[in-house]
Amino acid sequence: MTAQVQALYDFTGEAGTTEMSITSGEILTLINTEIGEGWWEGKNSKGETGLFPAAYVRKLTPEESVPSKMAPAAPRYDQAADDWGDQQYSAGDNNYQRTASHDDGWDDDWDDDTYSEIGPGPQQSKPHYSQQQPLTPLPGMPINDYNQHIDDTVSNFGSVGTVRKNKFAPSSKVSGESYLLGTLNVDVPESDKVYIVQGEDGFVWSPISQPYNVTVASPKKESKFKGIKSFIAYQLTPSFNNIQVSRRYKHFDWLHERLQEKFSLIPIPPLPDKQISGRYDEQLIERRRVQLQEFVDWMCKHPVLSKCEVWQHFLTCTDEKRWKAGKRQAERDNLLGLNYCISLVVPEKALLQSQLDHITEQCHTFIGSMDTSVKSVTNMCLAQTKRFQGPYKADCQKTGEAFYNLGNALSLDEGTIVSTSKLTSAIKMTGGAYIEIGRMYEDQPKYDWEPLGDKFHLYKGIVGSFPDVLANHKGAIQKKRECERLRTENKMEVAQLNEVLRRTDVISYALLAEINHFKSERTVDLKLTMQKFLKQQITFYKKIVEKLELTLNQYDE
Repeated sequence: MTAQVQALYDFTGEAGTTEMSITSGEILTLINTEIGEGWWEGKNSKGETGLFPAAYVRKLTPEESVPSKMAPAAPRYDQAADDWGDQQYSAGDNNYQRTASHDDGWDDDWDDDTYSEIGPGPQQSKPHYSQQQPLTPLPGMPINDYNQHIDDTVSNFGSVGTVRKNKFAPSSKVSGESYLLGTLNVDVPESDKVYIVQGEDGFVWSPISQPYNVTVASPKKESKFKGIKSFIAYQLTPSFNNIQVSRRYKHFDWLHERLQEKFSLIPIPPLPDKQISGRYDEQLIERRRVQLQEFVDWMCKHPVLSKCEVWQHFLTCTDEKRWKAGKRQAERDNLLGLNYCISLVVPEKALLQSQLDHITEQCHTFIGSMDTSVKSVTNMCLAQTKRFQGPYKADCQKTGEAFYNLGNALSLDEGTIVSTSKLTSAIKMTGGAYIEIGRMYEDQPKYDWEPLGDKFHLYKGIVGSFPDVLANHKGAIQKKRECERLRTENKMEVAQLNEVLRRTDVISYALLAEINHFKSERTVDLKLTMQKFLKQQITFYKKIVEKLELTLNQYDE
């Protein structure tokens, strides 16, 4: 008997997509559980097929399963080449397998929808991508050779017209041991080297020579496959070339994973959280745009991230063929994790371990406290937004309605609903003023609490990544001490130990540079953020005072 599931919750599928609405208690026949992204495909009692969140159903045991009267099996889709290219489908047991002669799992990624933009909630499993680093030319640098051989592999579809599963080799994060022990010897071009220099307040990344910014704008709903799949595309425009590129959330998500794999000593700014519903709600889209802008702004201001190849590829690549080629080339990138430190050029001076231990311990204490504070501010912003749009608005409107009803009552005593009494009119105006103030409360969070929350969402992600950065550095220090022990036991040559010490210092310099960068950025950034927030608060409460003063004057006329 074909496996069956029972819906635990109601789910409303997005119109115009392959999602299917289900009702709590409904029995569905499973068609495919290999869709990915936490989605399954099934068929209901009416013979309708579609996708639904796996977390919203439970599998029935053979004893619980009931015979279902389903529509006949779907026909073969050999004629589907118009939509999918060179493909062949075979039907059997309600499952379809796609085979392609030239497909590497990313061929349709330029415009494909893998349902990664909005996942089915906290129980979903996030797909695992390989550690890829697309290589693309930096502004003003020689163009890399993109004409490398494109490997032909096979990518599977769970079923016709559903979603693509990306098939990659398992990702294994490089520990950095090969770098520390000197077994990693890669020639890094001068243009790719990153310098750490002595600044006024310590060691810092070499400043950005040509600062730039990127604007995230014009999010719009787009579709493909004759409207079956839809998504939101954001338009990014770098100031260094003013050439607009279109990127979806799934592209940002891919970029984010590549950055995390590449830079183990640099906290990567977070992306907007994924949502289960309302993916095309205008307010949600705008909030996502704002948070994506925060992500982009932080990237542009970072001396290392702002010029890394994967980021530049993301910003500048408008050609589909080069986009795919860059992704494939990234799979062969050896400079991941601590191995990236081979690209760093640091001062020759050796670091004192005692001073380094003091700085890292101080950073660890600070990050722990900062993490708690940032989460508290983020939660406070969310709570204030709900209060402004809920209780505060409701209280003002109730107050206004009470005053307005008082004015109506006074009108009745004068023998007419339309009163000419100045007092009655003033009281009614007071009621109207409070109702309007209620609307102001509802609208206000998008000017102060939401922007503040978006900023601290950024800091929550960065601060939350610092413990991993400190742990990576600590691992390198432990490896160094292990090598020192081996030297005392005459199991390691002096020259080998010296090379380990030098390379450990490179890692430590990178940590110090990142700590100082974060300190300098947050000092400027948080100052501007709090100033903007307080100015909006002052403007808001001034408007309330002005409205109440205007109403008060009605009693003097």
